Amino acid sequence: MTERLDGTVALVTGASSGIGAAAARELASLGASVALVARRKDRLDELAAEITAAGGTALAIEADVTEQAEAVAAVERTVAELGRLDTAVNNAGVMLLGPVLGAPTEEWDRMVRLNVQGLLYIAHAALPHLVSAADSEPRRVSDLVNISSVAGRRPTAFSGVYNLTKHGINAFSEALRQEITERHVRVSLVEPGAVDTELTDHLRPAVREVARQRFASVETLLATDIADAIAYVVTRPRRVAVNEILVRPTEQPG
Repeated sequence: MTERLDGTVALVTGASSGIGAAAARELASLGASVALVARRKDRLDELAAEITAAGGTALAIEADVTEQAEAVAAVERTVAELGRLDTAVNNAGVMLLGPVLGAPTEEWDRMVRLNVQGLLYIAHAALPHLVSAADSEPRRVSDLVNISSVAGRRPTAFSGVYNLTKHGINAFSEALRQEITERHVRVSLVEPGAVDTELTDHLRPAVREVARQRFASVETLLATDIADAIAYVVTRPRRVAVNEILVRPTEQPG
């Protein structure tokens, strides 16, 4: 049975599109007030207006989570304006594929900054508030959901540094889970396979074409499919922790 999230507050990074936007809509539909965090303020404002029009509560926060001060400010503004923090969804990320030999290392830097450091900054800032929420009504449990990837389980050629960042997220999440699970702060991984989002838009043209051809015959997941998985994780009863969910298209072999 799905529990409602009334009286709780969720923060979602990368909320201007794709999985982040879909997750924000889903959490709001379940009763959570939602802080929308991303760099594209115009899109956040549109999503906030949509959620508000549907009867929900949303706060648009323009922030670059790769800057620690901005990540901290986003969390603190969420708590100051919405009153608490029960759920943090670390969704912001970028996938820049290609061979290691001759790679533009600025792409590696970009992935490490966003996929790893940005996630760490939000987690660090959110944890004290998640601990506090887990000690209080209405649910007496809180959630940190880190969006990883099938790439965090299965290294593949031409994905080396992306694999590195996602394997790192998986390791960090499990270590943190062991540290704080007895405080009723649940740490969970959601690992999507191929999803129809803007993720491949950031690839160099030649690499983008190869990546898209790889899944040309596969019916890929929708962002709403991953939002549904996130919602499942955070709506379990206090006694239930879903530590990891791998979601792939039915037709995706690896």
